[in-house]
Amino acid sequence: MLELRRVWFVVLFILFSGNLYAQDYPKRVISLGPATTDALYLLGAEDRIIANTVYCKAPQGKPEKEKIGTVIKVNLEKIIKLKPDLVLATSLTDKQQLKIMKGLEIKVIEIPLASNFNEICKNFLQVGQLIGKERDAEEIIKESEGKIDYIRKQTAGLSKQRALVQIGARPLFVATKEYFINDFIGWAGGINIAADLKSGLYSREEVLKQNPDVIIISTMGSMVGEEEKKEWQRFPSLNAVKTNRIYIVESEKLCAPTPKSFVDTLKEITVFLHPETEFKFTND
Repeated sequence: MLELRRVWFVVLFILFSGNLYAQDYPKRVISLGPATTDALYLLGAEDRIIANTVYCKAPQGKPEKEKIGTVIKVNLEKIIKLKPDLVLATSLTDKQQLKIMKGLEIKVIEIPLASNFNEICKNFLQVGQLIGKERDAEEIIKESEGKIDYIRKQTAGLSKQRALVQIGARPLFVATKEYFINDFIGWAGGINIAADLKSGLYSREEVLKQNPDVIIISTMGSMVGEEEKKEWQRFPSLNAVKTNRIYIVESEKLCAPTPKSFVDTLKEITVFLHPETEFKFTND
């Protein structure tokens, strides 16, 4: 009987300790980056988000959260009134504002900008650890890695399509190897013609000279993507124009993915570069 009581004591202690531990995780989170906001939703922590930026979007059918500024500048007064127990900032957030928040004893964690898929996963895992969802984050990363391996195997033997990804206009700005967008192109069975540039600044003359097979344009706002597509169509000598292979992709997909949405965008870009692979992704 005494031994049974000891067992129950241990069980109750573990359960009680676990509940205390769980209470240590933040319940009132402000996200200052779209990728971080998406990560919180994906990890099932949407009820903890009390505010985010104007660039952060709720999943379809979900109500938007209160907005407290942009990725760079935030409304400090609003943040203070909301009394967050965690602010997830980015490398772009104004450093002086971060310093003020920390001075007010607001817990601020800076999630760095990712330059490749591995860093996207690292950031995602960090968010998971901060909110007590580490195991969920690990499972999502593992599943995403498996799907990426499958896609890379499908494209390994295909002809390399030369591609350009435009992420800015006026001036023309493209993705180099310093951006995880380069992973999209390489793993989709393509060659990023701007990979080796020291800067993403480019010229239309150079694009005409390099003559990409595919041009992918980030939306960059409501009509900017469409306007840029029309601009490229003024050059009929471009291979991408000849074969009608100029595509527009939402900025969020290209510039702020989670491991899961990275896979979805990679599938889309793979089909842009190799339409014959489309049937391989219909049922996975």
